[in-house]
Amino acid sequence: MKTAPVVLAALCLSALAACGSTKGKPTDVVAGDVDPQADAGAAVAAVPAAVPTPVAFGLSETQLLDADLVTADGTNLGEIEQIRRDAGGAITGLLVELANTDPDRYVVVPLTGLSARKSGNDTDLETAMTAAELAALPDARLRPR
Repeated sequence: MKTAPVVLAALCLSALAACGSTKGKPTDVVAGDVDPQADAGAAVAAVPAAVPTPVAFGLSETQLLDADLVTADGTNLGEIEQIRRDAGGAITGLLVELANTDPDRYVVVPLTGLSARKSGNDTDLETAMTAAELAALPDARLRPR
C-alpha cells in the first residue's frame, strides 16, 4: 500500500519532465534572457482594442451620451441624457436636458437635422434648431436606467 504514493510521485515527475521537454523545439532562449515586462506588454499589444460600435452620426452610444447639443456657432443648448429607441431597437430621438432651465427640463430631439461636430477633444451634436424651438418641444421625462 505504501508503493502507491511512490508510483504516483514517479508518474507526476514523468509528466512534468515531458511538459518541460525541449525535444524538437528551439532551445536558444535561456530563462534569464527573457524580460517578463516586455513579454507582458507584447501580449497586451497583440490583443486588439475593442472598437466602440457607432450607433448614430458615426458615434458610439457612450460618445452620444457624452455629447452636448450645440448650435452652429457652438452655443450650448443642452446635454444628451438618454437615447430613445423603438421596440426594434432603432434610435428615434435623444432626450436632452435643456441648458439654463430651473427646474431641469427635458425634451426629446428628433435625429433629423443633427450632425456630429468635433470641438477639441470633444464631439458634440449640432442642431439647426434654436433655443426657442427646443423650448417649444413637449416635456419629456428622464427614464430610470
